[in-house]
Amino acid sequence: MQFPFKLAGDKQFDVVGFGTNAVDYLIVVPEYPAFDSKIRLTEYTQAAGGEVATTMVGLQRLGLKTSYIGRFGTDREGDFGLRTLRDENVDVRFAEQIQNARTQIAFIVIDERNGERTVIWERDAHLSYGEKDAPIEATALGKILHFTPHDAQACLRLAKAAKAENTIVSIDIDNMFAGVEELLPEVDVFISSSEFPEKLVGIKDKKESLREINRRFGCRVVGMTLGEKGSLLLCENEFIETSGFAVPNGCKDTTGAGDAFRVGLLYGLIKGETVETAAKMANGVAALKCRALGARTALPNVDELSELLNFKKERKSFKLRSRQRFPNGF
Repeated sequence: MQFPFKLAGDKQFDVVGFGTNAVDYLIVVPEYPAFDSKIRLTEYTQAAGGEVATTMVGLQRLGLKTSYIGRFGTDREGDFGLRTLRDENVDVRFAEQIQNARTQIAFIVIDERNGERTVIWERDAHLSYGEKDAPIEATALGKILHFTPHDAQACLRLAKAAKAENTIVSIDIDNMFAGVEELLPEVDVFISSSEFPEKLVGIKDKKESLREINRRFGCRVVGMTLGEKGSLLLCENEFIETSGFAVPNGCKDTTGAGDAFRVGLLYGLIKGETVETAAKMANGVAALKCRALGARTALPNVDELSELLNFKKERKSFKLRSRQRFPNGF
């Protein structure tokens, strides 16, 4: 199935991102600590993160051109976060550092047994965008506008401007924010965590909740990530269920796996792939990201993603040939 969009061909960037960046302090422990206990850590590190900033980096590594709109503080974390984007060749002409603001940070506790994480975060109110703060001229520069709805009124203004420029609008949403329901009718691609659709529309069944989001808000592609189980997308009244990939050499850290999924899906959309292939790419990027500590550390390049996708295809082909040759087993 093809995506139900026609991408503009005369844009400076493939994707323009608006929203969150962060500096993460990651702490690995043998197991998640019990309440009122002490535990010795295994490893710790500082790394750049944040949903939208991470997605722009991931798309750059796959060879696309991206631009990031967002705010940092004037602290050392802000210097660090902005530098990491420049180092990845993400365009930062619309990024800014705000005087007397502190860059968003997160303390992330990772269970060594399975790579699952708990995130403790804070965002300085000075980093927020009002309705008229965001640079409206940026919306004309990308084929896709991708954002998180932390500043929903600013997102709404950008989304409306994007539509006027034939730009596809994509949202990364996991929590309710003021103004979200007003924003969603302007969204073309809606991807959330598995828990969020029920919060939004009050329907527990996963497929029915996606149908209701499509019906209520008109988003053309609606989907959710399912962790190691893969993903579920609804497009043109058809569900696409895609299995997850095993993480090569085992899962080290799930931080940013959802952001990585968006990387693969938007990459597939830009490259003209079918929805099914883009979903496989999305799950592949998410699995590869989990190879190492940090949201961006192990985001793949094109060769790494192709190798993973081809490996799975070869294994499937081998199993099919084996069943044909040995229908009763080996």
